[in-house]
Amino acid sequence: MRGSTSARCASSKRSTRQPERPDDTALSQNQRDQVERRIRAAIYRLLAGQIPQSGACDVKTLAREAGISRAALYRTWGHLKDEFEKRRAAAWAAGHQPDPREARISRLRDINGRLTSKLARTNTEFTLLKERHRLLLSVLAAKDDELGRLRRELSTHAAPARNNGQGTTPEASSPAAEVTPR
Repeated sequence: MRGSTSARCASSKRSTRQPERPDDTALSQNQRDQVERRIRAAIYRLLAGQIPQSGACDVKTLAREAGISRAALYRTWGHLKDEFEKRRAAAWAAGHQPDPREARISRLRDINGRLTSKLARTNTEFTLLKERHRLLLSVLAAKDDELGRLRRELSTHAAPARNNGQGTTPEASSPAAEVTPR
């Protein structure tokens, strides 16, 4: 038994490190050329507006379309990623939006901005109209009060004048009516 224990101990003392071996991920020149062609083809498709259903005109979709990981795109093919981003920015600056969804989003944002501005102007105009309406109602109420006052004043001044003349017509009280030819 002792022998088996020492055999186990001897085996447990062995290093768990794997021996050094050549990198399995190293690509031959032919493979590198193929990957670069796939990336460039994906760049062309994305910038031409051929965006896959579940993607966008971005680095993530570029890597997926080229069949490589994003890490590899950033680490090994960074110059192509940079080229893609520069060409995409140039396309956007020129007014061309490769991604139809992004173009639609941009268009809807513009429309939203215009409608928001229009709504703000309309609200300002509405507030001004409400204030003018209140002012005009105030003026109308003042005119109505003045009209009522004038009617009351007229009725108080007209009543004594009617009582003074008691049945006489204006012609009868005139001096021409008093002098009659004989």
